[in-house]
Amino acid sequence: MARDTTDQTPLSSVQDLTDYIAAGNKPRERFRIGTEHEKFAFFRADNSPVPYFGDASISALLTGLQKKSGWEPITDSGNIIGLAEQNGMGAISIEPGGQFELSGAPLETIHETCKESNQHLATLREIAEPMGIRFLGIGGSPKWTYAETPQMPKSRYEIMTRYMPKVGTQGLDMMYRTCTIQVNLDFSSEADMRKKMRVSMKLQSLATALFASSPFTEGKPNGLLSWRGDIWRDVDNRRAGLLDFTFRDDFGFRDYAEWALDAPMYFIVRDGRYHDCTHVTFRQFMNGALKGEVADPAPTMGDWTNHLSTLFPDVRLKRFLEMRGADGGPWRRICALPAFWVGLLYDDAALDAADELTKDWTFAEISALRNAVPAEGLKAQFRGHPLFDMAREVVGISRAGLKARGKLNREGQDESIFLAPLEEVLAKKATLAEDLLSLYHGRWQGSVEPVFEDYQY
Repeated sequence: MARDTTDQTPLSSVQDLTDYIAAGNKPRERFRIGTEHEKFAFFRADNSPVPYFGDASISALLTGLQKKSGWEPITDSGNIIGLAEQNGMGAISIEPGGQFELSGAPLETIHETCKESNQHLATLREIAEPMGIRFLGIGGSPKWTYAETPQMPKSRYEIMTRYMPKVGTQGLDMMYRTCTIQVNLDFSSEADMRKKMRVSMKLQSLATALFASSPFTEGKPNGLLSWRGDIWRDVDNRRAGLLDFTFRDDFGFRDYAEWALDAPMYFIVRDGRYHDCTHVTFRQFMNGALKGEVADPAPTMGDWTNHLSTLFPDVRLKRFLEMRGADGGPWRRICALPAFWVGLLYDDAALDAADELTKDWTFAEISALRNAVPAEGLKAQFRGHPLFDMAREVVGISRAGLKARGKLNREGQDESIFLAPLEEVLAKKATLAEDLLSLYHGRWQGSVEPVFEDYQY
């Protein structure tokens, strides 16, 4: 999220909060695909991280992109921290450790979202190359310690950095040393949201396994295939992870709003200033907990919108659904991740098939799988079989869903072409993380340094 919201519409009830989410309902013909991806910025000369300040820096990259694109700069205390497309559709932002993020515009097809990502990377290279900066596309920082990782001057990150060690053991690593690819998808009704949430929540660990690409930490193997996936097991479990209530037959918008109400807040913004609110939940805020602490203590729609953006379940509900399980990866995976989920969720027959496949999966089974996948990947056992077997079936459902959508490019190819990286994983029976480990123990001769050359954008 590039910009925190300042909508001053007053809130008076839980129904207001529920109605805000429900307003995401839209007819199928208005369904869109919003793809986000993050990457690590590094100096080509020595594979060191790029700081925020300086002639060759994150701020210089943002300034250069702003001049090139004409996008509106987003600032925080006078520092440029992002860019917003003039029509409000796309955005560029920086994550806490300087990870560079494109939040893509809502587009109709994977062909368009893939083109968008490629254009972004090409423009970014044009700005970065004279500074000696390149970008790495994997899920976890392979070399830098937390102390070596720069910190971006963004107010919400300062609050989160203070708060994370109080509520989990891995929150700072999540913030500063991981990258992801995500896709945001629409729903047409509460029932449609419920079905998509149920299916995607159950299958999110499968996505983690398929996209695993974070096997290194501080210059050596960490014993995991998805370090990022393991990190999310203990970031802040009051606002993250699996949500068991989403599997209920009567789950709806109100249930998510009630859960969000009882999650601790991070901040509110008043007159451009961020106020630390980590000591109260949003429900307590609604009940007047900040009276006497801030000048304008009444909750607004902007506060609720910002709060929803600080919740981190495996699938996040706002006015759309966010798929949050995948590691970052090479450019082809920026297209593969939205293709995987669009194939499953945007075709009725595919969604029905995925729902039928997972209908009797229990919360305990899914939770156990979520715990096993970071270390075992597609070799993790599910009901006596390796997850690889399930992956092959689910990717097949996605492929059929993409073909049924019939969205063709100029060459007459449908969107299933973007599943190629996943089909390669299935054919080799090896994830990208396992490929990286093979290189580390082979051609790279026990060094992670070559990853910066071999897996840069």
